Amino acid sequence: MTTPSAPTSALPDLPRPRVRRATPADRDVLERLWLLFRHDLSEVTGELPRADGRFRDERLRAALDDLGRDDADGPGWRAHLASFDDRPVAFALVRSLDAPVRVLSAFFVARAARRQGVGRDVAAAVLRDVPGPWEVAFQHANAGAAAFWPRVATDVAGDDWSLEHRAVPGRPDLPADAWLRLTVA
Repeated sequence: MTTPSAPTSALPDLPRPRVRRATPADRDVLERLWLLFRHDLSEVTGELPRADGRFRDERLRAALDDLGRDDADGPGWRAHLASFDDRPVAFALVRSLDAPVRVLSAFFVARAARRQGVGRDVAAAVLRDVPGPWEVAFQHANAGAAAFWPRVATDVAGDDWSLEHRAVPGRPDLPADAWLRLTVA
């Protein structure tokens, strides 16, 4: 009698992703990835889709409004898209580009590309795109994010980072968010 062998990983060795600033042509792709991002996050936040089947998307809308702009005074938002060839694998939304501290507002990696260094590569590329002070917020209840972001901070800033907790504005019923502060050279 033979015993079944342990399943092998279905994940191929993935190449390093190509990370670039999103353009207006990426609007539909970003909207679709946003739904996946919010769906994944709903496990932590408990948020359900609205009646139209979509999740809240104010941050995405703000970033989409600034796609393709590169004003001297802004834009306040930027989207980045990562892909393997023509297959999107991750996105990041950055806000406050027109402020002294940039904020990584949303970050998503497709499940098939997780735990292979893809997220760390994408996060580092996005943070290094605009050197200087950054903040990244996450919830400690999101165990993956709580483990991921300190590793990214160390990758790009060495020991020049800190973590603090801040109440969620207007939501005293929610636990405080964790805010990672770092400086990218």
